[in-house]
Amino acid sequence: LNKPEWYLTQVLMWIGNHSKFLDDKIQPILDKTGSSVNAGLEFSRALVMLILEKLAVDIPCLLYDDTLFCHLVDEVLLFERELYSVHGYLSSFPSCMHILSEESCFQRWLTVEKKFALQKMDSMLSSEAAWISQYKDITDVDEMKVPDCAETFMTLLLVITDRYKNLPTASRKLQFLGLQKELVDDFRIRLTQVMKEETRASLGFRYCAILNAVNYIATVLADWADNV
Repeated sequence: LNKPEWYLTQVLMWIGNHSKFLDDKIQPILDKTGSSVNAGLEFSRALVMLILEKLAVDIPCLLYDDTLFCHLVDEVLLFERELYSVHGYLSSFPSCMHILSEESCFQRWLTVEKKFALQKMDSMLSSEAAWISQYKDITDVDEMKVPDCAETFMTLLLVITDRYKNLPTASRKLQFLGLQKELVDDFRIRLTQVMKEETRASLGFRYCAILNAVNYIATVLADWADNV
């Protein structure tokens, strides 16, 4: 259960190792018969179906172990990325994202994603470098004077988007968007709490850093507004 990468990697190897044989030997036979079947894709589809069967058995066994469940999701997402980008798998075919979209699994994924995101926010705001810009010494890069915590937070949102963007239904994607909106609001509350501690020094370093953080986040969210 703690090594899903073993069978996921094995399947990718099988697909890669057989592609030349399927293209050179099997596809011409199919083409001669006038079939529209793509040998390589059908081979991939059959192996992915085995993975779906395996996941359907494994997921209930690790649903309430955060570490194992997160590891499985991470490995499945890496597998899916390579399957589509390297091996040309079709989005109309069955995929692991359909398993991750099933109700009990999906709700668990959302819960765990939120838990780890909040932990990340705790660590980024308690860091000694939280209010310092990574690029403070490079003026042409750092026009917005973005503090490290704001940049890390926006990267966190971007990573979450990257993880859920290939979900098969819009309703599931919207639930993840709801999580992101919660995280933005949580971050806003945290900034407000820090700001209240700094009101006596409104021109102080940290107060200005908070204003820069808010400006940066608002600007990035506005840029993302066109991303359906």
